[in-house]
Amino acid sequence: MINILKSMFGKTGDFQALREAGAIVLDVRTPEEFESGHISGSINIPLDQLSRQLAGLKKDGKAVIAVCRSGNRSAMAVAQMKAAGIEAYNGGAWESLRSKV
Repeated sequence: MINILKSMFGKTGDFQALREAGAIVLDVRTPEEFESGHISGSINIPLDQLSRQLAGLKKDGKAVIAVCRSGNRSAMAVAQMKAAGIEAYNGGAWESLRSKV
């Protein structure tokens, strides 16, 4: 069961260490949700626009920690990024990750 959850939600990781190593925090919520609150220094690319931004994220060569409201959209974003060859992690809900990075 745990392996199934890991495959759904992506690799877990030491988010603080990833961030210190230069990982990008990518918030895949809508711009309105992002404006209502977000992790300092995070970037906002809504999930429905992510496919158009994958080349740029890959070019940056940095790991990406995806977040959203609950962890569902960020899991979908991680799947897209991994398929594009980007090192990606599901940070889950942005409010929970905020205290870890």
